[in-house]
Amino acid sequence: MVCEPGLTPCARPLVLALQGSMAVGKTSAARWLAAHDPALHVCLEDNAAVLAEVRRRGLDKTRLPDYLAIQRLWIGQEVRRWQAAQAYPCTVLDFGAEEIEFYALHYPRTIGRDWPVEELLAPELAALRQCMPRRILFLDAPDPVLRRRKEGDATRDRGFFEHSLTALLPLKRAWFAQKDNVDVLDTVRLTPDETGAAVLDWTVRQRRA
Repeated sequence: MVCEPGLTPCARPLVLALQGSMAVGKTSAARWLAAHDPALHVCLEDNAAVLAEVRRRGLDKTRLPDYLAIQRLWIGQEVRRWQAAQAYPCTVLDFGAEEIEFYALHYPRTIGRDWPVEELLAPELAALRQCMPRRILFLDAPDPVLRRRKEGDATRDRGFFEHSLTALLPLKRAWFAQKDNVDVLDTVRLTPDETGAAVLDWTVRQRRA
């Protein structure tokens, strides 16, 4: 189901998010949820508009001014996405504001840049932090398993995979491990259907909490 801005907000909507590495099965699990619980609003990650704008403006994320402009695009999109979710009793996001915050703050380190992003994006990050999901499910698997899954999926372009796996994922695991609203699902022995069922079970428990 696609997010639809402009709908009447629900009373105390519940916003949840799925997290994890590339190739862990997060998007497949989100699609499984949408297929097996029609009452649940599932909002899939959609990068097309931001990536098109980055290309149109010729922005280069290895240059600080451009990096800040790119992150403002991502933050603006995520704020609108969270606002759209307020129209539904329960939304599960395939990545949410927590991903944008993590990437904005940590990516520069992985390319050898020591940029004061927290300071330079202070107003935008403050707005983004008002849009955090109530609870996050972090899907995980050992690195060799993630690499095998990536190599077995020819349907998606994962040109950023190696950098994500080797440079960003260790930081991401540590970042989310210290948060008190994060649960972890080990997917190493789960089929896609079993992963989807486990994510649905987690979602049901959050809705009952």
